[in-house]
Amino acid sequence: MPYKDRISQPSLSGNEKEDLICLSHLRWNFVYQRPQHLMSRFAQERRVFFVEEPVIDHQKPYLDVQMHALGTDTKARIWMVVPHLPDGLSTEQRYLALSILMNQLIIKFEILEYHLWYYTPEALMYTRRLKPHAVIYDCMDELSLFKGANPQLCTLEAELLSRADVVFTGGQSLYQAKREQHHNIHCFPSSIDMKHFQQARSILPEPADQRDIPHPRLGFFGVLDERLDIELLEALASARPDWQIVLIGPIVKIDPEQLPKNANIHYLGMKDYATLPYYLAGWDVALLPFALNDSTRYISPTKTPEYLAGGKPVVSTPITDVVKPYGEKRFVQIAANADEFAQAIEQLLSEGTPSEIQQACDIFLAEMSWNKTWNNMSALISLVATKPENSYELSEPS
Repeated sequence: MPYKDRISQPSLSGNEKEDLICLSHLRWNFVYQRPQHLMSRFAQERRVFFVEEPVIDHQKPYLDVQMHALGTDTKARIWMVVPHLPDGLSTEQRYLALSILMNQLIIKFEILEYHLWYYTPEALMYTRRLKPHAVIYDCMDELSLFKGANPQLCTLEAELLSRADVVFTGGQSLYQAKREQHHNIHCFPSSIDMKHFQQARSILPEPADQRDIPHPRLGFFGVLDERLDIELLEALASARPDWQIVLIGPIVKIDPEQLPKNANIHYLGMKDYATLPYYLAGWDVALLPFALNDSTRYISPTKTPEYLAGGKPVVSTPITDVVKPYGEKRFVQIAANADEFAQAIEQLLSEGTPSEIQQACDIFLAEMSWNKTWNNMSALISLVATKPENSYELSEPS
């Protein structure tokens, strides 16, 4: 059998709603962000199969399927599905193998009625033959502009938009770019787990690897990739060697040797989502030091409301979805270069965030819960998931 099961056969009873197959370019155990927030909530009411991009490491194709329980709720479970493929396959062979593995997944777990939720249009290459009740496209990034992107992504996205029953975007700038391309498109910007990040407003135990770093501390958590403005960070660190810059997150798609080596820049690596408030609590100012390039043109950083929920003053480069609304409302200070960053940080360190702005920010954030986003998405999906002719029919990929 082309499986490496680490779970028992899931219960097939008690599912009142269609299963959800999520096709993601991000791994479940990577940085905890939009897909994890949303899929964890969908898993409370239905089976969710989270299909990651393939790992190239084996002589024969197989699926590694693991069950991930969510908290203490034994009914809330994610089935993480990782395809493994041999090296040396042509593009056509790769997608054929993935198509066969998807068919086998559906048969093995008796996925009879389901929705397909796409985070990457590339997954169309091995799911075209599937017949879900509904197709959902959650466009959280403009992947075609990322480093190393598949040159076919734009064409594939156009096809996905033609197939999708409902489309969500991860920010206002993405919505404006896509709004004319689909008849049922809705903007759902990054939301916030307010209770989780508000912990940073309390006195929390210092994580061991941050405890001895002097103040003032300027912090960032997220993926360290081509979106990060390395030159800005190096210039800021050089200009103010008395300030300590703490960077938390995995290094992806950039050479670690190209990162600045200033003594006051501290790379603490990837941290568990549960521990982020403990690091945030120990910062004096939180940073959004994104470069202004193609890969950041449409981003809506999830960490913006997370920093603010933690009660931290924030300085950001002029990313469109940060400027509007956070910069315009004065919740975030906007700075275009290292000199402006230094000036904004200096002011925040000496004056802090005015109480009236903090109160207005908290009121604003209170309307941005992931639960509210999930409920609104669910309502929109229920309106389009009424196509009984789209029940599953197995067909061998050609």
